[in-house]
Amino acid sequence: MNRIFGSASLLLASFMLFSCEQEDESQKEQPMDSFRQEVSATQVRVAQSEKRTFDYLINASGKVEADNQLKVVVERNGYLTELLVKEGEMVSQGQVIARLDNSDSKFKLEKALIQKRVAEADFDDRKMGFGRILSGQDTSVNVEDFTEKLRANSGILAAELEVREAELELEKSVIKAPISGKIADLSIRKGTLVNSGDELCELISADQLTLKVKVLEADIGYVSANQKVEVFPVSGKDNQISGTVRSINPKVDENGLVQVSIALAPNSKLLPGMNARAVIRAPQNNSIVVPKDALVYRSGRPVVFTLENGSKESKWNYVEVGKDNGREVEILKGIDPNMTVITTNNLQLAHQAPVMIVEE
Repeated sequence: MNRIFGSASLLLASFMLFSCEQEDESQKEQPMDSFRQEVSATQVRVAQSEKRTFDYLINASGKVEADNQLKVVVERNGYLTELLVKEGEMVSQGQVIARLDNSDSKFKLEKALIQKRVAEADFDDRKMGFGRILSGQDTSVNVEDFTEKLRANSGILAAELEVREAELELEKSVIKAPISGKIADLSIRKGTLVNSGDELCELISADQLTLKVKVLEADIGYVSANQKVEVFPVSGKDNQISGTVRSINPKVDENGLVQVSIALAPNSKLLPGMNARAVIRAPQNNSIVVPKDALVYRSGRPVVFTLENGSKESKWNYVEVGKDNGREVEILKGIDPNMTVITTNNLQLAHQAPVMIVEE
């Protein structure tokens, strides 16, 4: 009985060993292509690499300033008796915007006029004693010089100066707009006692606005005077405003930034103090350009996947990247012009992975 059981066990073991060998042999004989065919193709969109002018975009933000922006300062002490403007109001150059109490100035002017009349009377009296000289009969004396000395001795020159000073003091009681513009930061109310040097308001002329931005020192070499600029207000959805680079500050600040002044085209929607973003275009010639979505990074290295010669498999290409304008990337080395590059579903894509192109 034991002999029969042992023979059966040996026969069963031999059969199982033969079956495993057959299975291993069949697995070895299956080609790799069969596995690749079992993996579903990744749907991708593609674009063409191009050799053309590449617009490197320099983005910078700053504040809008008015070229003509002046503070209106009170030039004498007194009470503000009239305030003829309000904030936001447009005024013309020379327009009266406020008046101070001028009672004391009028009194000083009247006093100075009286002193002048007294001096003129004294001058007339002095002339009577020098009729021969003033008539020119004494040729040894210069008439004009002698007359001027008489005027000085009579006090008429000092009196005339006092009159002029009193007139200027009276003029300072009337505050006029030094330039045309809008009233801003009106800080003094009617009836307030003011002192010389106090700021009444600020006048802003929006005829010419300037956007001042900070550009990285690495990018300043691509910026030049009269270069065209696109400007976008940060606070609104207005259309872009055209601008021109007016000047470049020849100094780098402690943060490695250079100030660039951009003259803006007239636009009534912009106000001084607004924040805005400038886009300066710096064309780069003869560059290989691909969409930015075509570029991925693997282990810290830039990669672009391509399809070549009608292939349905992706090809892994290490590339050297140049400048980036936010929409496109400059490729310095790694691919050629007019190659088909993969722009979607490429983050986890592998080399020689099956792909299927889908249209937009």
